[in-house]
Amino acid sequence: MRVVDTTENVRENEQHYDQSYRDVNVDEIVTMVENFDEFFSDAVRTDTSWYGMYMDGFADRLKGKRVLELGCGNGVNALAMCMLGAQVVAVDISSESARIVNQAAQKLGFGPERVQGLSGDFTSLNLEDEPFDCVVGKAFLHHLTEELEREYLAKAAGMLKPEGEARFFEPAENSPTLDALRWMVPVRNRPSSLNKKAFAKWKASDPHPDRSNSSQTYLQNAALYFEQVDALSLGSIERFHKLLPGGSFNRKYRRWAHRVDARMPNWFRHKFARSQLLVYRHPKSSAADRGSL
Repeated sequence: MRVVDTTENVRENEQHYDQSYRDVNVDEIVTMVENFDEFFSDAVRTDTSWYGMYMDGFADRLKGKRVLELGCGNGVNALAMCMLGAQVVAVDISSESARIVNQAAQKLGFGPERVQGLSGDFTSLNLEDEPFDCVVGKAFLHHLTEELEREYLAKAAGMLKPEGEARFFEPAENSPTLDALRWMVPVRNRPSSLNKKAFAKWKASDPHPDRSNSSQTYLQNAALYFEQVDALSLGSIERFHKLLPGGSFNRKYRRWAHRVDARMPNWFRHKFARSQLLVYRHPKSSAADRGSL
């Protein structure tokens, strides 16, 4: 196991995502947002991260809300929430990410009062001017060590309104057997774990820390800072889309899989989940309530 401390974790993420976002085409993002209704309708029915993040009517609750997004990446989700009526502060460790958000916002005619991209380590940023209604992260927490995750959750809880909500879409690893099988299947630039030499080389360059992504681990960490913590399991059937050809058939399969998955018993969805929506409500009001990190 590769042990990563919090400082190294932050540094590795910054270097990796500065490089990843350097060549993002801002004009493509602008075009996507300009065709928002078509893009959003398809994304929340098909793409698991969008489907999960916007479950339970989240899109309808955003109008007039002040939202903090952690790990905003290419900025599309921040801009989508802005289109849905929220005032968004979008934070990422990568300065390239903040640049993309702000350039796209300018091209779309959104001022900083509607959406603003900021870069830096969230724990070091001063964002205390006004509390937030919601803190969100889309495939964000699993990039952090558990120690750093707790630091982020502590600060996020302190920045929320008493009735505020934090929601994070993350991978789910609730079955060690399934997870081991997943690593055996090569995808994109990741070799199979059966190819030990190539896999070890890939692992050494991967910015994700070795950590548990089980629902139990996430909920235990969140319970230090929130009174109500829930995990909604997703993707028990959708996970197999990676074995199918791409294109329209693949997307049709994924929409079908989401519908079927929703009808499955909770135990099945939990055991076979590939993803999960974590929803944390009622932030604890004092350091004594939260416990020590």
